[in-house]
Amino acid sequence: MLKLPKPRRRLRIRRKKRKSDGEESKITYCHWLLKSEPESRLEKGVDVKFSVDDLKAQPNQTTCWDGVRNYQARNFLRSMKLGQQAFFYHSNCKEPGIVALVKIVKEAYPDHTQFDQKDPHYDSTSRKENPKWSMVDVQFVRMTKRFIPLSEIKAHHLAHKADGGPLKDMMLFTRQRLSIQPLTQEEFDFVLSLEEEKPH
Repeated sequence: MLKLPKPRRRLRIRRKKRKSDGEESKITYCHWLLKSEPESRLEKGVDVKFSVDDLKAQPNQTTCWDGVRNYQARNFLRSMKLGQQAFFYHSNCKEPGIVALVKIVKEAYPDHTQFDQKDPHYDSTSRKENPKWSMVDVQFVRMTKRFIPLSEIKAHHLAHKADGGPLKDMMLFTRQRLSIQPLTQEEFDFVLSLEEEKPH
């Protein structure tokens, strides 16, 4: 009889944790950050470079955002909605940062590169009747008024972690390796406001 209260207390704790997890999952993401490499890098003999200038050179300044091979990033792609805006972020380069704004012009559909044996992102385990990987189409909107470097965004993130500002939980610093990252309205608005400020 004396042992009964202990498991009951543990059950209550578990329920509270689940409730708080649920509250965290209610965060709504309506903007995105898309990472792309502006400098040449060979992957299986193919140059995977794609800068904002490459996007601007595409017909109608529009391209498919292919080659995503991380399940969480893929799931973010699949939740993108028509017309949503994203930051175009230059990564894996001398000075990474945000260079432009793009918008989603076609929602998720099967990524053709998963079936192309010559493509560096070919996936032999994916089937056409049940594709593993998705992509969206994005269109160039405009360049940011100035380059917004990662170092500057990080400085704000660290300050906001201390004072509870909008960038305190920004995924760019909590899950750095993801090539597709969601942004809350507050995160998007704050980062976009930085283009109006003089570089630090």
